[in-house]
Amino acid sequence: MMGRTILLDTLVGAEAAALMVDGRLEDLLVASDAPAPGTIYRARADRPVKGQGGMFLTTPDGSAFLRQVRGLAPGAPLLVQVSNYAEPGKAIPVTSRLLFKSRYAIVTPDAPGLNISRRIRDDDLRDELQVLAREMMDANPHGLILRSSCADAHPDDIAEDIERMAGLAAAVTGDTGGDPEKLLDGDGPHALAWREWTDPAEIVADSGAFAAHDVLDAIDATRAAAEPLPGGGTLYIEPTRALVAVDVNTGRDTSVAAGLKANLACARALPRALRIRGLGGQITLDLAPMPKKERRGFETALRAAFRNDPVETALAGWTPLGHYELQRKRDRVPLPVRA
Repeated sequence: MMGRTILLDTLVGAEAAALMVDGRLEDLLVASDAPAPGTIYRARADRPVKGQGGMFLTTPDGSAFLRQVRGLAPGAPLLVQVSNYAEPGKAIPVTSRLLFKSRYAIVTPDAPGLNISRRIRDDDLRDELQVLAREMMDANPHGLILRSSCADAHPDDIAEDIERMAGLAAAVTGDTGGDPEKLLDGDGPHALAWREWTDPAEIVADSGAFAAHDVLDAIDATRAAAEPLPGGGTLYIEPTRALVAVDVNTGRDTSVAAGLKANLACARALPRALRIRGLGGQITLDLAPMPKKERRGFETALRAAFRNDPVETALAGWTPLGHYELQRKRDRVPLPVRA
């Protein structure tokens, strides 16, 4: 099965979406019972956390935690949005900076101004989009970002998307009074697939699509801790309570350059491996042995690999023991790993 295919189905009774590229699983979205990123609450400030600069909030779905609060008194109502999935046993992470995100447009109530994705480089198209944005947001106090997907979209579709997001933002931000309440659900996997996977693709939404297109076999292979690398090496990915441990093994290659080759292969494979497994948080790489002079080349390869990854990832750098650390947003549901 060549080309890009988006499959909309269920996985163990939960809504799910898979992206296959040339017969290979490239991305996977699975629904969860936990509040999805993008969910918006009218919450109530509960109690500050001394030393952390944050505050616990009361929401209909349990306790939430908001960082960097200033001038917020206990008992005050406020609008917050779920930023990522909570770690087990911890409060829901939220932010007070709301985003209303769709396929073509992002409305930003706390950041006024009109912006166009830097990936759109055609000056004439940028001018056309700027005019459209001004017309649609005339007298609207909220900000607007036009996404890179606007490059191949019809102006009417973009205008409709802007109007819908601007109306939703106005309705939600105007609903500030009252008891804690969920005002907006975060997008589920099928809506996220439409919103984020914007490149041309065949769409299959039949029941049993995952089984018919070998998605289930690909997911089952992903549940294993071991991920084979080109050249004979192996990547072992093992989530723990504190962090995700990644170990790079060179396999049977005992040449002088074996470590560098395996580490470069790890850099290229890691974004997809983490994305499909739904892993985030602190990630520590225990790389194969290589000379220190080769570290810069590895970092360059790693940075290039994560540049096009949709999940926000910060490359933290090297530890004194020679490990490499990442910090990755938890915006996916982790798949259970088997040995």
